[in-house]
Amino acid sequence: MLAPIAWRTPPRAYGPWELVTSMLTEALVARGVDVTLFATQDSVTAATLDGVVPAGYEEDPSVDAKVWEYRHLSHLFAQADRFDLIHNQADFPAHAFAPLVDTPMVTTIHGFGSDRILPMYVPYQDRVHYVAISDADRHSALRYAATIHHGIPVADFAFDATGSEDLLFFGRIHPDKGADAAIRAAQATGRALDLYGVVQDAGYHDAHVKPALDDRIRYHGTVGGAARVRALGGARALLHLIGFDEPFGLSVVEAMACGTPVIANRRGSMPELIDHGVTGFLVDTPEEAIAAIDRAGEIDRAACRRAVEERFSVARMADDYIALYRRILGA
Repeated sequence: MLAPIAWRTPPRAYGPWELVTSMLTEALVARGVDVTLFATQDSVTAATLDGVVPAGYEEDPSVDAKVWEYRHLSHLFAQADRFDLIHNQADFPAHAFAPLVDTPMVTTIHGFGSDRILPMYVPYQDRVHYVAISDADRHSALRYAATIHHGIPVADFAFDATGSEDLLFFGRIHPDKGADAAIRAAQATGRALDLYGVVQDAGYHDAHVKPALDDRIRYHGTVGGAARVRALGGARALLHLIGFDEPFGLSVVEAMACGTPVIANRRGSMPELIDHGVTGFLVDTPEEAIAAIDRAGEIDRAACRRAVEERFSVARMADDYIALYRRILGA
């Protein structure tokens, strides 16, 4: 299992690709699969940990991203013949090594930032088995082995049957994630809004988030552990008013696991994750978002939890990947 090296696996706070890699790795090990996790040396896993990168480059400024990423890749591919299969969670650079080894390879595509990366996908699609994380994120130029939605360890997300009257934003502070749209919607309804997430665009934060902060619009930074679960469950609704075609959205299913309905722009994978009127609302305009906030109390919070248990568990994700591995290996 090839992890990204921006953050430790699992991440201490932010790091969605590392988080998914960790959840899948631990679930595979629990099923008796012999997994070697190639990740930063400070990673924590029940698998066999192997790696040369001392720490995530987003956490340790002495780690040069480009230098250590290629060292990381070389370390794995130099011993590729030891493994039945390589599962790449670390984006397209690994594809450069794929033609040099015989070991079958799977790449989970965590999202297309731009068509400019296609030259590192199209030429390798006869060699690498691509997995989309949602049907919405499939690219017409590529062939896919499967669509496998992410899963989460549902038992780790305590169900909150009541929530609160406050609203929640949970994600990167970046124009794509729509923190400014969430702030405007909260202000229009007169409700408090708690914002959590890493500041990924300081200019956007300074221009669109910081000026709005007061005793009702509150920014808390990143959060993990029990505090993260309390934040996800203790809201009337999660506002996910994204400005891009979200390939998946872990915070959406995490919030629903805690019983919090989600109000999201009808973009990307959101119609695959949210059952309109049952686990939240899909909206197309700011006015629809405001109306949905008023209607959030109509949503059965237990139905949100059940939907995640049935469709977005880490057990289901692991089973889907094992089925794919067996198909590739003819086992």
